[in-house]
Amino acid sequence: MKDKLIIFDTTLRDGEQSPGASMTKDEKIRIAKALERMRVDVIEAGFPVASPGDFEAVHAVAAAVKESTVCALARALERDIDTAARALKGARSARIHTFIATSPIHMQSKLKMSPEQVIEHAVKAVKRARSHVEDVEFSPEDAGRSDFEFLCRVLETVIEAGARTVNIPDTVGYSLPGQFGTLIKDLIERVPNSDKAVFSVHCHNDLGMAVGNSLSAVLNGARQVECTINGLGERAGNAALEEIAMAVRTRRDQFSCEVGIDTTQILHCSRLVSSITGFPVQPNKAIVGANAFAHESGIHQDGVLKSRETYEIMRAEDVGWHANRMVLGKHSGRNAFRTRLREIGVEFTREEDLNEAFMRFKELADKKHEIYDEDLQALVTETHVSSGVEAVKLVSLKVCSETGETPKARITLQWNGNEQQRIAEGSGPVDAAFKAIEGIIESGCNLQLFSVNNITTGSDAQGEVTVRLERAGRIVNGQGADTDIIIASAKAYINALNKVLSAPERHHPQTSNQV
Repeated sequence: MKDKLIIFDTTLRDGEQSPGASMTKDEKIRIAKALERMRVDVIEAGFPVASPGDFEAVHAVAAAVKESTVCALARALERDIDTAARALKGARSARIHTFIATSPIHMQSKLKMSPEQVIEHAVKAVKRARSHVEDVEFSPEDAGRSDFEFLCRVLETVIEAGARTVNIPDTVGYSLPGQFGTLIKDLIERVPNSDKAVFSVHCHNDLGMAVGNSLSAVLNGARQVECTINGLGERAGNAALEEIAMAVRTRRDQFSCEVGIDTTQILHCSRLVSSITGFPVQPNKAIVGANAFAHESGIHQDGVLKSRETYEIMRAEDVGWHANRMVLGKHSGRNAFRTRLREIGVEFTREEDLNEAFMRFKELADKKHEIYDEDLQALVTETHVSSGVEAVKLVSLKVCSETGETPKARITLQWNGNEQQRIAEGSGPVDAAFKAIEGIIESGCNLQLFSVNNITTGSDAQGEVTVRLERAGRIVNGQGADTDIIIASAKAYINALNKVLSAPERHHPQTSNQV
């Protein structure tokens, strides 16, 4: 039998560190449940000590997830570790992931510690974590630039102290595949008790090598890969889960291990994360891009028609692509609607949310002749958005835009229980709508991103709009979808405003001290 390659997803923790990718507690739960359906082995839910909001999100994910292990990150500090343990209470399977830097530049410039002090802190952290949970992971931050002999000493001592997994991060994305694979091989061979722990890797994509470095490590003995959906992550991102999983599955002739995830859930997870974070997937992205299984060249088309294997090394269906037209319309009932949602991996825990989504479906069916699964996913996102506490609600919007005239927008909002109306002019109808909203709310936010993507094809397709707002250094995303792109834009802006106005500011102390 082949070894199992453990898939450790850190979309909710490291992926969230992407500027603008901050997620609410409910959004984290939705993504965690999707990862659980995909049978991801370990879900790193967050960094509990960062803020009360992060603590609550990790605690909520720990309670919601039953099949996957839920992990919390902690620096090699007692307070961090104890806070992580409290956040994980209630988890069926819990892991604490603790770390400290081991490279000379980090130890000297950042930690102001000697090598012996770093080892002492690492051992204490692992033992402290083991006093709370049996499953403990340790990472030597910036391992790729650490002294090899010192790195071996650190790993040997933390394994002896009780670490079940030792993770080797390429923190700054500096390594090359051959070099990184050799590092993993040499560590496994040189650390005396390496057989007592799973060797893991966590690679960043600064040079575009994250997936290549991770796979090279797997070929050299690593049996856990830390990755994110769509390669999400700060700077250039992390290794993409979908690429790691499908590379190992497709090239069984090269890998002496296998993944246990349900790859048919990959596309759904990709779209969910993209929708929530506002980070669109480029069309030529491997596995989940819109063009990943498209063929325009006549030679390629001819070959695929004769035999799919001529130009396709994977089946599109294996990662969730399929003929996804939904034969439902405005006369369809709630049971058929609920059944189709289940088929694409969506279930509502509250009956009122299902009713709200069904009502939105009926409204959409009146506007759109054909409804696709992508439409449903956008509709579900909008339902989750509106099910929270909304200080600002859109009541009505009227825009006027014609050649040679300045566009105008008249908007009516429900703001703290009272209806208020404003009229504003702008350089375009969207700009006018946003200015009208701000005329009422006066939020003081700066618009950092306005992005429009079509959800499906056709002139009646829904537009999905992402708006990114910044206020006092805090960045939030808002989403909105509608067949009318101006209305979708207003919804997205209002969604972002509600996050700014209702959620407390969140800090990430690990952003300058992280794996």
